[in-house]
Amino acid sequence: MTIPAGRITRLFGTDGGVMLSLYPAFPEDFDTDTPLVVTIDGLDVPLYCDRFERRGVSGAAAAFADFDTERRAQELLGLEFRIDTTDGEEDEFYLEDLIGFAVEAEEAGSAERRSGILADYYDSDLNPLFELEIAGRRVLVPAAEEFIAHIDFEGRTVHLVLPGGLLDLQ
Repeated sequence: MTIPAGRITRLFGTDGGVMLSLYPAFPEDFDTDTPLVVTIDGLDVPLYCDRFERRGVSGAAAAFADFDTERRAQELLGLEFRIDTTDGEEDEFYLEDLIGFAVEAEEAGSAERRSGILADYYDSDLNPLFELEIAGRRVLVPAAEEFIAHIDFEGRTVHLVLPGGLLDLQ
């Protein structure tokens, strides 16, 4: 997903450099491997920075590959740019990564919470399952996204909200 991150405001130098006005959403730890995205003639165009230098809190000087002349850079003036906010693999995980996490499970319509361990994960295209160990019993529950209320990776806990009666099935 891309979000508006700034605007290209004016030329800077004679080698295609430009000045950027940065929105508060612009990341502090911007990496020049990440392109800025502008829309030109209805198409999203990635702009890769050859040079990027912050100028205060809300400004920067930049130069982009393929826009190396003053005339080419002029085409970018006034355009708003966006930046990709997806962290890619950092937010990615597999359900089997949750094995060993503490589980707090509650059933819809009940205030009772049961604690235990997520003992195993059974991967299946049709019906993936979590095996929970709660109060000395092993219970299989669907590993469905709609049942996962919260995952705390640092605290290694999972909070599940399950349909009523599911934890009591034999």
